[in-house]
Amino acid sequence: KLEDFLNFKQLKTSLKEAILLDYYTAGFWWAKEMDFSLIQLSGFMDLLNFLLENLSDKHMTLGDNLKELGKAMAGIGETDPERSGDLNVFSIEQAKAIIDYL
Repeated sequence: KLEDFLNFKQLKTSLKEAILLDYYTAGFWWAKEMDFSLIQLSGFMDLLNFLLENLSDKHMTLGDNLKELGKAMAGIGETDPERSGDLNVFSIEQAKAIIDYL
């Protein structure tokens, strides 16, 4: 189903599509094993996509991408809506697990 969702048409002959499918499938199953809610699962998959785009489209270094990860996760656990980020659907423990996974 993920293959269809990603609109991969050449999975059997495209190494790039096979690698991307593996990347997203591994992330999806890890998040499912973490028992993330649907909103959390969506946020995690968006985060995977964001980090991959930073590498592939923006050609960021690993260090710069880690800084972007820190910015994206800033505010998790904050109670003030002005300071909490888009990923505030995660607990601090879940955020630590995500960082360990990545």
